[in-house]
Amino acid sequence: MPRPTPSPADRPASAAINQEALEALRSGAKGPSFAPPQRSLLGEILDWMLAPLFLLWPMSVAITYVVAQNIANAPYDRTLANNLHVLTRQIQAEDGHAVLHMSDAAREVLRADETDSVFWLALGSRGEYLGGDRALPLPPLAGQPRPGQVLYADDSLRGFDIRLAYTWVDLDLPGTQPPLLIVAETGEKRAQLANDIIKGVIIPQFVVLPVAVLLVWFGLSRGVAPLNALQQRLRARRPDDLSPIDEHAAPSEIAPLVAAMNDLLDRLSANVEAQRRFVADAAHQLKTPLAGLRTQAELALRDASPDEMQSSLRQLVTGSDRATRLVNQLLLMARAETPDATGMSRVDLNAVASEQTMHWVPQALSINTDLGFEGCDQPVEILGNPILLGELINNLVDNALRYTPRGGHITVRVRRLDHRAAVLEVEDSGPGIPPEERERVFDRFYRVLGTVADGSGLGLAIVREIAQKHGAVVDIDGHPSEHSDLPGTRIAVTFEAYSAHPLVSDPPPLA
Repeated sequence: MPRPTPSPADRPASAAINQEALEALRSGAKGPSFAPPQRSLLGEILDWMLAPLFLLWPMSVAITYVVAQNIANAPYDRTLANNLHVLTRQIQAEDGHAVLHMSDAAREVLRADETDSVFWLALGSRGEYLGGDRALPLPPLAGQPRPGQVLYADDSLRGFDIRLAYTWVDLDLPGTQPPLLIVAETGEKRAQLANDIIKGVIIPQFVVLPVAVLLVWFGLSRGVAPLNALQQRLRARRPDDLSPIDEHAAPSEIAPLVAAMNDLLDRLSANVEAQRRFVADAAHQLKTPLAGLRTQAELALRDASPDEMQSSLRQLVTGSDRATRLVNQLLLMARAETPDATGMSRVDLNAVASEQTMHWVPQALSINTDLGFEGCDQPVEILGNPILLGELINNLVDNALRYTPRGGHITVRVRRLDHRAAVLEVEDSGPGIPPEERERVFDRFYRVLGTVADGSGLGLAIVREIAQKHGAVVDIDGHPSEHSDLPGTRIAVTFEAYSAHPLVSDPPPLA
């Protein structure tokens, strides 16, 4: 018979809870995250120092017990041996037999002990009973008897542990075994002495161990005090203080940590400085185009005739384009200056240069400029960032188009210098750069004196910044062109080939 389906009201609360949990899992909700507790360096060192100490302490107690037992046995074993020697003198040979002559006084002296019970047993040369306690257990009699040698053994009698001392007496009886003498006693005195020895060793440890823990804690606290001082110095710093930490003021054990922190501070300082320069440059360079845009807008508002308004609007468009290009270059400059902006990978410089050059062909045709590309038949591979390399090429070509007169010639060339280097060249038939200014043109916003072409002075600065990110070298020289009487310019960027780069240990084969 089928079971009736319960209504939602009849469902137990646990089912509703399970349903909610299922929905939470389906929605990707995450439960509470439990971070591991933060451990103290002092606590870690104490743990690693004290844990072995507390593990070794029971072993020390066990070893002390064994040593105390051996120490306690030694003097009382000598007493048993002396009793054996006394008993030995009481046995004589008569008519070929061993005979025990022992007075009652001697028996009482042998058993005289205020703490322990003393037992003895004398057996003849044929194992016959001569005297003593018949219930006394016999020691292990392995091997040939050696008269005069005292041996010891542990056994029990009537539920008590006893210590045995036994020897054989040489009576020179032919054809028989030497008589056996045994003296034994209970272990009360031995246990008391062993306990006294253990107490004398263990009780001081109960006092010394806590004191040692306190001294270790105090010593470690003093040892980590330089870390606390370093923490206080760091907390006391101003937010804008990114100066290096004095490594000599820290212990040698944390010198690598301080050096790593200084390296981080250097990179952070470089990043902050790059942002500061970007903000300063943007604020400085955007003043003029924004002011020009405002002026042209005000003129357009005041102009009455349509022709004058059209002229002002065209000026607005031109100024807007100039401001947009300036902002893009500032952003690119900031990106190139970011320390972690490289993202290096295996790049075919020949393919990147060819692709970027093709993008500029329509603009070159619009100003009647011959823009060509000369590449290699095989890939020219380097270790680089394809995006930044494209921006480097774009800035070189854009710079050449701006300064080359109409009808000029521009050539983008990629060639192998040898198996260890690759060269990117951009040649133009423009006015050239005087030798005394070829280094200064890499400064931000610097423009060659007498230049009338439109530009911001950031193009070559961006080129050098990207080249430095790739470990490349930028050179400028003149390039007289057969098509023009102007000096011309050749800008060469020399990269290290991919197969020769120090970061590449085993380059994969070319496809």
